[in-house]
Amino acid sequence: MKKNWRFVYQDNQYFGECLPCTLTVFNTIIDSAQVAWKIATRQEVDKAVAEGLPLDKWTLNSDFQKFCLKREAQPRAGVMFRQLTIAEKLLQWTQSLKESLPCFIFAGSAFDRVPVTDKMGNPVLDANGQPKMRRRRLLKGIHLSGLFMFDADHLTIDPYEVYQRTLVPGFPWEVRLAHKTSSGQGLRLVCEIKIELGNIADNQICLARDLQLMGVLGRTGKPVVDDSCIDASRISYACRREDIYFIDEENLF
Repeated sequence: MKKNWRFVYQDNQYFGECLPCTLTVFNTIIDSAQVAWKIATRQEVDKAVAEGLPLDKWTLNSDFQKFCLKREAQPRAGVMFRQLTIAEKLLQWTQSLKESLPCFIFAGSAFDRVPVTDKMGNPVLDANGQPKMRRRRLLKGIHLSGLFMFDADHLTIDPYEVYQRTLVPGFPWEVRLAHKTSSGQGLRLVCEIKIELGNIADNQICLARDLQLMGVLGRTGKPVVDDSCIDASRISYACRREDIYFIDEENLF
């Protein structure tokens, strides 16, 4: 019987368990009002800061004010945080919104269960005195899905224009998912890996060449291709449904 998922997800990248991402789960996440708010807020604030627009709307936001109070209460980091400008504080806030999004691990179909430990490294026991076990995002225990993620961010052109290059007849990659990233300036592709080309890094290099992105610099002056995605356990922050250009549900779920 075919599984109804190929990859896993985490509600929170820091402590969430890696669980099967079925189509129902995926749809729930990309249709979430909270996910939509976090992404829209990040893009609006980043744009306002970059263009020198008024920031009053965001400085009065209760979520931002709570974020500031928590940061300022930190013993060491709080001192440095209080010295930042309002714009810098807002950018840290939007970064935290991004990092709190649910995330997908496309290259992994499952992770082995490992013991839960406390802050001292001691095993946590359940009500029956047995060690608690969780599926944590550890490379040592990953089960590969046959998919890999490709990320190009800070593009100087519309991400959709890059996606259109995958639609050219004869494009040599099986794309299963394509969407704009949460920054609004990037493209994420999830493709079938070609074992004959090598590992994830090798596949990404070849895909970058076929997309004409090899060596291309982005808005930050750095290469647009994110080479940190060579890690099989690399997370992919959730997107909104409106940001999806293409999805092959039949081959993903």
